[in-house]
Amino acid sequence: MPKLNAPSQVIFLISLILAIVAVIGVFVVIPFVTLYAFWIAIVAYVVLALGCVLKGM
Repeated sequence: MPKLNAPSQVIFLISLILAIVAVIGVFVVIPFVTLYAFWIAIVAYVVLALGCVLKGM
């Protein structure tokens, strides 16, 4: 199992912004975001997970 590290503030903010955009896209019709809100949320999680697993991000 890889050693986990805290993500940098930049990675955390990118992940947070993507997750917020995905949630807003579920409730408000935004042309691209509404269609792919689930996948945007998955990308937000993957970015955060990579920020925890990879050192120096």
